[in-house]
Amino acid sequence: MARNLSRWVDAVAVRAFAHQTVMELAANASIPVINALSDFEHPCQALGDYLTLREHKGHLEGKTLAWVGDGNNVAHSLIYGAARLGVHMRIATPAGYEPDRSVVADAKREGGNITLTQDLNEAVAGADAVYTDVWISMGQEDEADTRLRVFRPYQVNSELLRKAGPQVLFMHCLPAKRGQEVTDEVMDSPRSIVYDQAENRLHIQKAILLALLS
Repeated sequence: MARNLSRWVDAVAVRAFAHQTVMELAANASIPVINALSDFEHPCQALGDYLTLREHKGHLEGKTLAWVGDGNNVAHSLIYGAARLGVHMRIATPAGYEPDRSVVADAKREGGNITLTQDLNEAVAGADAVYTDVWISMGQEDEADTRLRVFRPYQVNSELLRKAGPQVLFMHCLPAKRGQEVTDEVMDSPRSIVYDQAENRLHIQKAILLALLS
């Protein structure tokens, strides 16, 4: 089936739960397969995020991006991007919720400046942007009670952003659970660039298709 896709389409964008589904489709397809989301990576999101950060900060190399919360698929793709773009990434997670070790190891082999910590203050101090995501992702619903308890101290609120400094921006891949990982005050503040991120997802998807099909 995958090898016959080229009879009808020029590329396929796949949103799947299991990363292996995307990998198997790509391995058996004769046309480009774009990972639009899996449980392990979210590369299109990360590309749009770095485009947004560049728009607001002028350049990316040497900038510091603080990730707060769950070391999930979005965090993985941002880590890979940080290594290639010269961004220092600090990741603050509760114990047991760190990003996959292989992702961090791969990024460091590429020269990435990646810091893992459980200390929120260490992660956000002087950061150019603080990024968070939902605490309960697809397929984790049965962990909801535990996750809500474990991640509560990792909420991004005005007090945390004050510790980062006046230069900091707030980022989120959306949709957000207001009152959980982020407060309304932060989401709706002038520091929030979440809607620019959402808009740039459209532009980065067009750029990806152009690059693959031109």
